[in-house]
Amino acid sequence: MASPTLLTPTSQPKSLTLLRSKSSTTTTTPTTITTTIPQTGRREIVALVAGILSPALLIPVSLAQATLDEEYVKETEEMINKVRTTINIEKNDPNVAAAVSELREASNSWVAKYRREKALLGRASFRDIYSALNAVSGHYISFGPTAPIPAKRKARILEEMDTAEKALLRGR
Repeated sequence: MASPTLLTPTSQPKSLTLLRSKSSTTTTTPTTITTTIPQTGRREIVALVAGILSPALLIPVSLAQATLDEEYVKETEEMINKVRTTINIEKNDPNVAAAVSELREASNSWVAKYRREKALLGRASFRDIYSALNAVSGHYISFGPTAPIPAKRKARILEEMDTAEKALLRGR
C-alpha cells in the first residue's frame, strides 16, 4: 500500500496510487485516484481564525475604547479651558509665571498620555489641540513665561481651540 502524503495549505493536488486486489490471489493492479484538495492560503486561515475569535475579543475592546474616549473628552476639555485662561492672563498679573508653569506640566502629561493611542491620532480634535499646545509651549520656551503671546499667534491658537472643541462635540 502507498504511504500517506502530507499535504500543506500551499501544496498542489496529488495523485494517489492505491493497490487493489482483483481476486483473492496475490496479484494486484494499481489504481490511480486523483483528488483535488482546495488550496487554503495564509489569508484565508487568518480570516477564519479572526472570525472565530473576534466575537470573544470584541466586547472587552469596545468597553476599553469607550472608557478611553470618555476620559479623552474630559481631559481635552479641561486642557482647552486651561489654555484659554492661561493665554488670556494679563502680562502684569503676578500669577502668570505659575499659570504658565502649570499649563506646561499639564500639556506635557496630556501629550505623553494620548500621543501613544493610535485610535486618537487621526482625530481632528487631537490634531488641533496638539498643534495649539505645541505653539503655546514653543512660545513660552523661547520667550519665557512672562512674555505675552502675539495677537496673531493668540488668535490662531484660540481658533484651533474652537475647532477642537467643535470636533470633540461631534465625537471626532
